[in-house]
Amino acid sequence: MGDFGVVADVSTIVVERLTRALAGLSTEPLRAVLHDLSEPVQTDVPKLTVFLYEIAEDPASRNRPPIRSLPPDPPTTRKPPMALLMRYLITPWGGDQLTQHRMIGRALQAFYDDAILDGEELTGSLAASTDTLHVTLTPLTLDQKSWVWYAIQKPYRLSLNYEIRVVNLDSLDVSALRLVSSRTIDGTPLP
Repeated sequence: MGDFGVVADVSTIVVERLTRALAGLSTEPLRAVLHDLSEPVQTDVPKLTVFLYEIAEDPASRNRPPIRSLPPDPPTTRKPPMALLMRYLITPWGGDQLTQHRMIGRALQAFYDDAILDGEELTGSLAASTDTLHVTLTPLTLDQKSWVWYAIQKPYRLSLNYEIRVVNLDSLDVSALRLVSSRTIDGTPLP
C-alpha cells in the first residue's frame, strides 16, 4: 500500500522501466524523462517524455469494506485505500522519424512483455508490498488524443496513452475499536 508519495513513485517506476527498455536501441544514450509538456522539450538527445495527464478513482474498487488491524496491534479499523487509475501520455522527441518510431516500438514492447509490475519492480512506498500495477495501452480515438494535446496547447504528435491500475493510496482515517469486555443476558421472554 502506498502513502501520499505513491503517485510520484508510480511515475518513477514508469520512467525507469522505459529507460531500461531504451538501452541499446541507439549509439546515443536514450532515456525516458518525466515532463509536464508545459515548456518545450529539449531535443539535444532523443528521449521519451512521460506525462501524467489524468488521475481518476477506479470505480470497480469503490465501496470496499474497512480494514481491521490484526493482533498484536491495537484494535483499529481503517478506511480502505483509494484505488487510483493513472493515465500517461508517452511521446518520442528528437532524432529522426525512424528513431522516434523505434522508441515508440520499444515502449510498446516493454509494456506488452511486462504488463504487470510487481515485486522488485516496485520502488518507493510500494517496495516490499503485495501490490501489483497493471499497465494497459488505452485505445483512444484520434479525436480523444487531439483533445489531450489541445488541452496542453501543443500540436498533435504521435504518442501512446497508457493506463496504470490499481494504485492504492492509503487513507489516514483510522478509528480505534472498543473491545467488548463484558455482556449481560436478560432472561425476559420476548412478546
